[in-house]
Amino acid sequence: MIVRILGSLLAALGFGVLFNLKQHKLIYACLGGGIGALVHEFTMYLGLSSVLSLLIASMVITMYSEIMARKLKTPVTSFMVVALILLVPGGGMYYTMLEVILNRTDNAIIIGVDTLAKAGALALGTFVSTTIRKLLFFRGHQ
Repeated sequence: MIVRILGSLLAALGFGVLFNLKQHKLIYACLGGGIGALVHEFTMYLGLSSVLSLLIASMVITMYSEIMARKLKTPVTSFMVVALILLVPGGGMYYTMLEVILNRTDNAIIIGVDTLAKAGALALGTFVSTTIRKLLFFRGHQ
């Protein structure tokens, strides 16, 4: 578990460098990736499904990104993309295409639906967190 979280921190560092984040913002973006990995691993350890774990991790990452973006006066996507990209089910996409190429349609459908559910959980978690933040913080501004 600790190795995966440290690996996520390093991977987030790599993506932050790739996206050309400045040094002090890069540290916070890496921390977001580590927090997301920690939440995902912990919820999996508690016995939640991978889809629900990704949903919760996505919500936490989005809230963290929103807070850090306000604090550092940076676009939210600078933090969110670096942290969320680590949770994207790329392996599932690869194996879905592999099963299609090998003409194993049944396996491709099973893996594809699971992958789509995981990707949908990431999107839904981001949407829900952003909506909650807007409802809580912009209630009086209308």
